[in-house]
Amino acid sequence: MTSTETTVAPPKNGLDRFFEISRRGSTVGAEVRGGVVTFVAMAYIVILNPIILSSGTDVAGNTLGFAQVAAVTALTAGAMTILFGVVTRLPFAFAAGLGINSFLAVSVVGQVTWPEAMGLVVINGLIIVLLAATGLRRMIFDAVPLQLKTAITVGIGLFIAFIGFVDSGFVTATGASSPPVGLGISGSIATVPTLLFVVTLLLTGVLMARKVKGALLIGLVTGTLIAIIVEAIWHLGPKFSGDTVNPNGWSLAVPALPSSWVSIPDLSLVGQVDLIGSFGRIGALAALMLIFTLVFTNFFDAMGTMTGLSREAGLADAKGDFPRLRSALIVEGIGAVAGGATSSSSNTVFIESGAGIGEGARTGLANIVTGGLFLLAMFFTPLTSIVPTEIAAAALVIVGALMMAQIRHIDLTEMSALIPVFLTITVMPLTYSIANGIGAGFISWAVIRSLSGKARQISPLLWIVAAGFVVYFARGPIETMLG
Repeated sequence: MTSTETTVAPPKNGLDRFFEISRRGSTVGAEVRGGVVTFVAMAYIVILNPIILSSGTDVAGNTLGFAQVAAVTALTAGAMTILFGVVTRLPFAFAAGLGINSFLAVSVVGQVTWPEAMGLVVINGLIIVLLAATGLRRMIFDAVPLQLKTAITVGIGLFIAFIGFVDSGFVTATGASSPPVGLGISGSIATVPTLLFVVTLLLTGVLMARKVKGALLIGLVTGTLIAIIVEAIWHLGPKFSGDTVNPNGWSLAVPALPSSWVSIPDLSLVGQVDLIGSFGRIGALAALMLIFTLVFTNFFDAMGTMTGLSREAGLADAKGDFPRLRSALIVEGIGAVAGGATSSSSNTVFIESGAGIGEGARTGLANIVTGGLFLLAMFFTPLTSIVPTEIAAAALVIVGALMMAQIRHIDLTEMSALIPVFLTITVMPLTYSIANGIGAGFISWAVIRSLSGKARQISPLLWIVAAGFVVYFARGPIETMLG
């Protein structure tokens, strides 16, 4: 053996051998700590996902139950995190993706029912599994320019942040043509719930700036406790009660302690899926365009997240490939299927897994710990009903800011790239649609770059995608023409 060679500790037992703990320079203790930290960093999703999904009223006037969504959110996150850890031996935890759940609640269920929307999520997942298994997913990912991949993440971040500002009452519609939106009530922060949003946002921002692990969760819990105290003193009540509107009230959940802290999880949403109903309700073309949007939203965020986490954990090679890459991409697609089947929305890899990696997690054993804690969280869902929307909105803004930070990786010095990137990022929040932003970016990239003498740099696959978005934007006239 030469002096430059390194020794790898032999496996101590079957668990060590299976997860390659010693081989990756880790220990069981480090994996357990990493798994716990990842759960703490991600636990807010058990509160946030129900708030987002239960706020959406479908075309039939139905909503998803808050407690039921909380239960299936924890169930699916736990099951998928464990599955990913066992299959890939990687420390990447899963939960409901914030981009897709917002898209479902804001854009999709205005056209279809919730079971039909979740059916579209399942189909989206099956397509991703097929693309991953055949290798096409990697080919398509490579065909999209890095600038647009990053711009999609940034645009979704701004979209999520804008939703948070609106949900908190910080940004409101003016009812005028100009300006269409304004600050609070008549240009002022005039309600206690909106003030508590600001307080929670600043508190969480300080905690994150000081690199406190679990900052999002701490911010949500602290803001909720303050809200409970405020409600107990001033009895603000709900904003909407029958036909009465109380502008100073809480927009959704009124913060109050539940009668019971522990309950048997209500899993009645599991299996509430309609795979074909949306095609009859809105037409095949419109349904396919929604699936197309779901696939792209799922597609790029997950691939980028896994690549970044594998590099952070020291598991990626120079090309960005990491162990069991194809298996990881397949299981990520299964996460979308599982999320749709349980009505928890598409489940994907969470960037918060980096917190556990920072604590030393290097293997899938950390996922077993994180997943087990998510399954345990199912029995504490009554606690989720006390979090007011205004408090949860602060977490949305913070997550949006984290996603927007990716803009630093985009070279904006070239005009033929700047305009498509700008359109991708701005069209999403301004039109309240992720699909519109992606489409505007892809079409403008193909047109501007090709007419700027860079046509040979554009992949044929990107042209196909851009053509699909042209059809998507013109689907109304096309559907009318086709009857």
